Amino acid sequence: QVHLVESGGGLVQAGGSLRLSCAASGRTFSSNKMGWFRQAPGKEREFVAGITWSGGGTRYADSVKGRFTISRDNAKNTVYLQMNSLSSEDTAVYYCAASASLSSYVSTWAYDYWGQGTQVTVSS
Repeated sequence: QVHLVESGGGLVQAGGSLRLSCAASGRTFSSNKMGWFRQAPGKEREFVAGITWSGGGTRYADSVKGRFTISRDNAKNTVYLQMNSLSSEDTAVYYCAASASLSSYVSTWAYDYWGQGTQVTVSS
């Protein structure tokens, strides 16, 4: 079992920045990659960014490329999502997820464990 706890969400003005954190505990060695997803009201959960624990390979959704950066601190078992140039379209609940596989980054089914989510609200 892997337990994930997100933090860092909040209310920010358009153009501002936030950094989300995801602390992992439990059987973290069983996880090969981590992902950030988001879900806006009335919409499906969508992939935002992903990273592997080992080599640090990353993947981003086109909508956040150049604005968001995912990183990891293996010693702290923590993954971060730095979000810059935020717009109202980024408003959503952001979820952290852990996957034992190195298959798809973007599919929710590829992830085994999920955090409870943290709300990000961008005011225009």
